Amino acid sequence: MNKTLSILALTCSLVLGGLVGYDIHERRSEPTATTPGAGTTAPTATQGQMVQTLATPTSDATRARTESEANTVQVVKDRRDGLVYISVTENDTSSAQAQLRQRLQQQLPFDFGLPDNGGQGQAQTGTGSGFFVTSGGDIITNNHVVEGASEITVRLHGSTRTYPAKVIARAPDFDLALIRPQGVPSNEIKALPLGDSDRLDVGLKAIAMGAPFGLDFSVSEGIISSLERQVPVGTKGVQQSVIQTDAAINPGNSGGPLLNSAGQVIGVNTQILTGGIGQSAGVGFAIPVNTVKKLLPELQAGKGTVIQTPSLGVGIADVSLVSAAERQRNKLPAQGVLVSRVYPGSPAAAAGLRATTTVTDDSTGQRTTRYADVITAVDGRPLTDVNQLPQAIISHKIGETVTLTVDRGGKKRDVKVILKAFDLAAAAQQYDQTP
Repeated sequence: MNKTLSILALTCSLVLGGLVGYDIHERRSEPTATTPGAGTTAPTATQGQMVQTLATPTSDATRARTESEANTVQVVKDRRDGLVYISVTENDTSSAQAQLRQRLQQQLPFDFGLPDNGGQGQAQTGTGSGFFVTSGGDIITNNHVVEGASEITVRLHGSTRTYPAKVIARAPDFDLALIRPQGVPSNEIKALPLGDSDRLDVGLKAIAMGAPFGLDFSVSEGIISSLERQVPVGTKGVQQSVIQTDAAINPGNSGGPLLNSAGQVIGVNTQILTGGIGQSAGVGFAIPVNTVKKLLPELQAGKGTVIQTPSLGVGIADVSLVSAAERQRNKLPAQGVLVSRVYPGSPAAAAGLRATTTVTDDSTGQRTTRYADVITAVDGRPLTDVNQLPQAIISHKIGETVTLTVDRGGKKRDVKVILKAFDLAAAAQQYDQTP
């Protein structure tokens, strides 16, 4: 994989809100809450201050609620006991996960609520959110909330008691994890119903619950802003479909539920695009609940394992980046995915795929590009965008076979590739370090 694409192999998630600092951008002065002074003159509302408001002295307050407000209140009352607050401790700040977080701070435009890792070697604590997904007490949260944690505790809504929890399984490439607390009374477990994220419409209500900035039980409401967004998700940074919402999501909301007006979970809050302000700017993203439903049986059977996804083991580029004249001269197709690198030991190498190479004439110093394979389709589905290839591969399971339509020198052929787990990041790192 070339260096440009290797950046996309990083996680893109809203990480632990309480980890020492709340944002990964330049630190700004903390807003302060002040109590208005006593007296008969109402204080002037200024930015960053909390001011008292007058209650409406009427017995008709309930009737004054709109239908939408009444619905929101009912949903919150019905589902709040399914919300879980998660606290973690991370002792090893020199771990691969800690280093990954540091790189994310510098390379990606999303806010993760990451810590300022200046205190190397010191234990760090953080907070996140989650929700009960089964009557047995299983809790869904984001992988980035619990990955690398040496200790996990959970606390239920309305309670100060904490329970130790352990990871049952993680799906890093989908930024999901399943944890299970110990000792929670069965009558305290309130599993939230799961909806259908394939039946959503833009404009529908979206209710986010969680603990932003460590503030227990915060609720925000908005709408589904878009169903056409794809952002890098998980450790491989593969572009995946997400739900965009303008409901306020902040560091600490990670892993919390996004609900519809029926009180069903439609997504797992995971990221925000901040625009440089380090907090909600009205663009939040949630992992569709149908992804959770698809992975849940495998997560429950995980026994502490990591659910892996396959990789071809190639570096890729969009063939359309090659000029039309050069494509014509080298008999390249107009669209498809150019194989720029094939890593040794990968499924692609085993299938005989070849990468584009550049050779230099020692006598003249002239560099010549020799084009090889361009992947134009996966299992018969044409590739019109470079991101579609990793999307297609990650949707399969290890051990399955995919058929790639490959164009080499103007001649097309079908190549069958047996998929397996392959550490692409490690292979790319080793390649980059090779003289």
